Amino acid sequence: MDLHRLEVFCRVVELKSFTKAAEAAFLSQPTVSEHLRSLEETLGVRLVDRLGREVLPTPAGKLLYDHARRLLRLHDEAVAAIENYSGRQSGHLWMAASTIPGTYLLPKMIGQFKKEYPEVLVTIKIANSRQAAELVIRGDCEFGVVGARWREAVLEWEPLLADELTLVVRHDHPWSRRGEIEPAELAEVPFIDRERESGTRKVMHEILHRHGTEANKLRIIAEMGSTEAVLQSVKAGIGVAIISRQAIRDDLACGAVAEVTIKGINFRRPFYLVQRKKRHPSPIGTLFLDFLKDTANRNS
Repeated sequence: MDLHRLEVFCRVVELKSFTKAAEAAFLSQPTVSEHLRSLEETLGVRLVDRLGREVLPTPAGKLLYDHARRLLRLHDEAVAAIENYSGRQSGHLWMAASTIPGTYLLPKMIGQFKKEYPEVLVTIKIANSRQAAELVIRGDCEFGVVGARWREAVLEWEPLLADELTLVVRHDHPWSRRGEIEPAELAEVPFIDRERESGTRKVMHEILHRHGTEANKLRIIAEMGSTEAVLQSVKAGIGVAIISRQAIRDDLACGAVAEVTIKGINFRRPFYLVQRKKRHPSPIGTLFLDFLKDTANRNS
């Protein structure tokens, strides 16, 4: 099978669109369709289903996608190894990240890294912490940076960056004028939570439990799939929330929201570097990991 056709197929699966895949690959849409048709003829199975405007992989397509990503990653690693041997640093690095590090911390670091290594392409797949860890387990990404850890026998976790969660309310909420509340008061107001596989949710619930406040006593009125959705809900006056301080800096500065202390509770947490055990990173992966750890140490 032609690697270029496999790469185009992966773009279609990831973007769920022939048009978007064509734009991303700098090809015409008929060319993308022809690549998919050729793959399907070679393998003798249908790889994608066209459901209205959305394109989804068939069971055979999902199977091929998993193997194609491994093949393409091996290709990238082989090219990177030769480039490294020749004294040039280039290649494609795939990493996973949960919402907060992927949105607010890593882009700046990648920008600094690119100044030194402009020929390295870094792709971040942003998901919740559990999904990001799954990407590392499956081998879709070399490593990840996430906000919580689980007992996964095949993964190793290393504290990397620091973060702090905080209670945030709308600017005109009664608590905004107080600045501090008792822990028991948290159960008296509508509360907006993250989805169940979120690292922020997991850590926040654990910290509240350690301080005698059970999450099941909160008046949870909504669960949101992203930090931004939680923040926008707070700004709309739907309820209060506990989210990363990284996500509210701009809104705090302009007065759209207010930060409230919960008496006696500190919500500090680490972000973890998560890697597959016994898997050696690629040359580009090693280069970026060294840069990432050095940057984290300087900023700690």
